[in-house]
Amino acid sequence: MEQRSFFGLSEHLERLSKNGDPLETLETTVDFEHFRGWLVEGLGYGDGSKGGRPPFDPVAMFKALILQAQHNLSDARMEFMIRDRLSWMRFLGFDLGAPTPDENTIRHFRNRLTETGTLKRVMKAFDWQLQKKGYIPMAGQIVDASLVPAPKQRNTEGEKAAIKAGKSAHEIWPNEPAKAAQKDVDARWTLKIGGKVRYRPDGTPLPMIATPVFGYKSHISIDQRFGFIRESAVTSAAASDGRQLRHLVSRENTGSQVWADSAYRSGENEKWLAERMLTSRIHRRKPAGKSMPRAMAKANAKKSSIRAAVEHVFAHQKIRFGLFIRTVGLARAEAKLTLANIAYNMDRLIFHERRATTA
Repeated sequence: MEQRSFFGLSEHLERLSKNGDPLETLETTVDFEHFRGWLVEGLGYGDGSKGGRPPFDPVAMFKALILQAQHNLSDARMEFMIRDRLSWMRFLGFDLGAPTPDENTIRHFRNRLTETGTLKRVMKAFDWQLQKKGYIPMAGQIVDASLVPAPKQRNTEGEKAAIKAGKSAHEIWPNEPAKAAQKDVDARWTLKIGGKVRYRPDGTPLPMIATPVFGYKSHISIDQRFGFIRESAVTSAAASDGRQLRHLVSRENTGSQVWADSAYRSGENEKWLAERMLTSRIHRRKPAGKSMPRAMAKANAKKSSIRAAVEHVFAHQKIRFGLFIRTVGLARAEAKLTLANIAYNMDRLIFHERRATTA
């Protein structure tokens, strides 16, 4: 490359900065070096005494996973984008013309973090970073779940029965390892009932539309004050929302109130919350065969105005991140959604920091 080309590259990057490169904002807002210790421990990197090509920097690779989550890219597309975009190379710390990770390296890095549980520890480490900045979980917490689609599976009736019986892919297709590797036996079908309520001329509501969805369910809990995701869980799409409540309610929140929709209301959950001195703000269900009392409807509407904040989280992930499960199996789906949750919290931190500087 000619010398003037280097000057041209430098000028190009300066223009990106002047125009407001969002990755520079992300770099200055989030302390990515804070995660290095957890990443190195989870990856089990050696000291290099055995030789071989040195691995890519774990912090740079983690930053690549965050970019991948923000743009919902496949590993192959991520490999191309790293090489194609100068702003991404600068953010990741790769020099022009230097080696960059290929799709196999990206996949292996993510799988390793998944297998060792490192992604969960990194999310917790980021929560500690948020609290050090003053974003302490307070004012109560809001719990909800959202369906995340996955590629549909085509199986025979016998194969479907084996999956429901809890058999693994290798047990169902013992002589077809390639086929077994492509089969997701953890995802499930469910019906999504929703949409805008429509009414007949006489004022009675029309039946809600039920849409079949195949995939997984992302369960989260956000703090009511700042809106960060504090706890999360991943299940098949058919799993009950209410059974996940105790896995999502954080004891670190300074507030005692817990908001959730009526899917979480049960005598068992109410008792569990009361035993922990937590105040239930869970929606009440309409009495069977009767119209909902006005006082109950009014109370539910007030709860909904607060609970709506968690819907904004899912909307951000689905609209901006294009959230969709590309991988096979619950463990990899959990990794995908954990990275999406971390990426959301980083976007949320930028929002709060920017608002603080302009206030």
